Amino acid sequence: MKTLFDMRGNRRLCAAATLVGAAAVTASLVAAAPAPVEQPVNEAAGVSVDVPMNDLSAAIPAHEEVLLQGSTTGSYFWDDASGRQGDTGLPAIGKPMQKGLFASPSWPLGTEGYVFYKGKKAKFFIGDRGPGIPSDRGVMLDIDGKTFAELTGTTWNEDTLTVSGDLGHIPIQYVITKWGDGPGLRSEPVPFSSGAWRS
Repeated sequence: MKTLFDMRGNRRLCAAATLVGAAAVTASLVAAAPAPVEQPVNEAAGVSVDVPMNDLSAAIPAHEEVLLQGSTTGSYFWDDASGRQGDTGLPAIGKPMQKGLFASPSWPLGTEGYVFYKGKKAKFFIGDRGPGIPSDRGVMLDIDGKTFAELTGTTWNEDTLTVSGDLGHIPIQYVITKWGDGPGLRSEPVPFSSGAWRS
């Protein structure tokens, strides 16, 4: 069987023809490819997938301002005054426990923002105080159990107030877009034991 080189009889001519042909094909593919379109973030569900982790500000709606950005460890809780699973009573903000209500050891109640975990994003507001002792070990955000389950791809058990699987703490990134009006520290989170939540 004859190769292209054998049929042409001239390797240089064949190489030049191959390069010209490849350039033409590449140019036509580039011209035919549509320009990339930025996909909107789905806010309706509260959690969205495929967030670019290298630039969190790009994942924030244009009308919101990034006031603080960082990373910490997150745990989960569900305080509905039922007394189950270490429940300490209704959230300090005076609203019922709900999806999107997080607890911070130092940020003002009413603070709003987003958390990110493995390409997923969830909107939150600070409605309670905590974690307590774990914040001395760097766990600076308590995520509501339903959101925690969605972020980790697990399920939330309404009866036991637990998340399936063995994840209790996850590394997260956060963005603050609005500070609450009440007492608290408007900067990097600090442990509950510091008392910053009272100032």
